[in-house]
Amino acid sequence: MASLGVEDAKRLAAYTAIDTHFPPNAKVVGIGSGSTVVYCVERIVQKRAKGEIPADTVFIPTGFQSKELIIHGGLNLGAIDGYPILDVAFDGADEVDPALNCIKGGGACLFQEKLVAQCAKKFIVVADFRKNSTALGLKWVQGVPIEVVPLAHARVRQDLLQMGAITATLRLGGTAKAGPVITDNCNVIIDAHFGPIAEPAILAQKIKMLVGVVEVGLFINMADAAYFGNENGSVTAKFSTGEVNMIE
Repeated sequence: MASLGVEDAKRLAAYTAIDTHFPPNAKVVGIGSGSTVVYCVERIVQKRAKGEIPADTVFIPTGFQSKELIIHGGLNLGAIDGYPILDVAFDGADEVDPALNCIKGGGACLFQEKLVAQCAKKFIVVADFRKNSTALGLKWVQGVPIEVVPLAHARVRQDLLQMGAITATLRLGGTAKAGPVITDNCNVIIDAHFGPIAEPAILAQKIKMLVGVVEVGLFINMADAAYFGNENGSVTAKFSTGEVNMIE
């Protein structure tokens, strides 16, 4: 059997997660950001067309990208300030450790992603095999994304380096923009690489305490399950209980 490419692995994880965890009578559902979430919405649209998802279900985005996915999918768009309790939220991740702690924010949507995940009764992570890791900071070496008030970026970078960060870099817009990436909340992103993170909960707390930090891309004890699409066509399902299943 030929091995799956990354995009096929993402779709496999997303479809499996939606089929398993989308409540049949869901009223409000969170939609995360990133490339894997595209396939979550794709599957939701398919199931809604078959009548397997209620027509009145409201979908809450975590940023501009997921808002556009919801609109173009013909789904009902809501906002988190109008629906602070969600039945479930689906989102991707940049890296996931065995305890289902995650690094998120590669797409610069970490504040709204964390808010939506916190409001959800169940938070489900979907990703491909590359994101399944033994420790945070081991595979994702770009750094922990940190959303920062623009005025504070220089001080926060200095504080992160003093805290032990190997690098702390203001994320720039590249060829698409002169200057830094600006989040949907009008803030900037600092990517701080600490190497493999032994105690992510402690690190998250320390970073969050820095003046100027809005949110930290370490999602600690938030995910209920994580689904990873594998190259061999299987899906690895990990749960917050410690259970691990291989779905063929």
